[in-house]
Parts: sequence; C-alpha cells; structure tokens
Amino acid sequence: MHAKEFAFKLKLSDEQSRELVTYLNSLSPSDLLFGLRFAYNRHAAASGGYLMPGRKSMVKRETHLLSPDQAKWRLNNWKAMIRTYREKGYSYPTISRIKKRVQIIASQK
Repeated sequence: MHAKEFAFKLKLSDEQSRELVTYLNSLSPSDLLFGLRFAYNRHAAASGGYLMPGRKSMVKRETHLLSPDQAKWRLNNWKAMIRTYREKGYSYPTISRIKKRVQIIASQK
C-alpha cells in the first residue's frame, strides 16, 4: 500500500496541541481513522437529532439528584410528571423505570 503524507492546519490551544501530538505519535493510522469515523458519525447523529441516549442514562439523569422529599412530591403529582416526561419524548417503559427509581428514593430516609 502506498503511504501518503498528510498535512493540515488547526487552531489549537497549547494543551490541545500536546494532546493531539500524543495521539498522533501513539496511535496507528487505522486507529486514528476509526476514532475520527466514530466521532464524525456521532456528531452527525447529534446534529441530525437522531442520537438517542440509552434508557438507563435517561433514568439516571431524571433521578440522580432527587432528595426523598422531592421524590415524594413527584409521586404525589405523578400525572403532571407523566405529561412532562412525554413532552421530553420518553416512552412509557422509560417513564415506568423512572417511577420505580423515584419510589425507591422516596422510601429512603
């Protein structure tokens, strides 16, 4: 396979340039391309609006900082919470998982 040299210009901070040099010196070209391909596809999905995080991260995002009092309030106003979660685009199974986690938090004290 014929190897080609490749030169490009980027405006980077000193820290970013050190990090880039580390990657370029330690990774093979195929590993670099794999990482760039992954980053490009993820960026395209995020900007296109079809990158959906997993259910588990949605549940954690909604419940990880809840106090027991806040969790009890959410359970007492569950119909309003369902409306809010549906507006965010959550599916009913995801909302059910959120409710189970909120119930656990509400029972702690």
